[in-house]
Amino acid sequence: MRLVTGIPEDLATACGFAGMALCVGAYAYATAFTGKARTPNPWQLHGANFLGAALLVLSLLVDTNWASLVMESIWAAIGLTGLVRAFLARNHA
Repeated sequence: MRLVTGIPEDLATACGFAGMALCVGAYAYATAFTGKARTPNPWQLHGANFLGAALLVLSLLVDTNWASLVMESIWAAIGLTGLVRAFLARNHA
């Protein structure tokens, strides 16, 4: 089932792979800071999560899997929330 038409399937697949790489990379980036005195850069962490999830949502709109589409939409919302919080914290610092 396709929710969006007009996007070539190869482009949607490439977006899906790029989104997956960004989400996995963001998780690896966050994990690299576990137990260290420093914390990850919120712009990089949440930005990669948001962009990755958004690319996966685009891919899933072309080749729809409802459970994955809902999960990635929630993941994008979490990433966007992290970016908004980083923006608000930056303005208060």
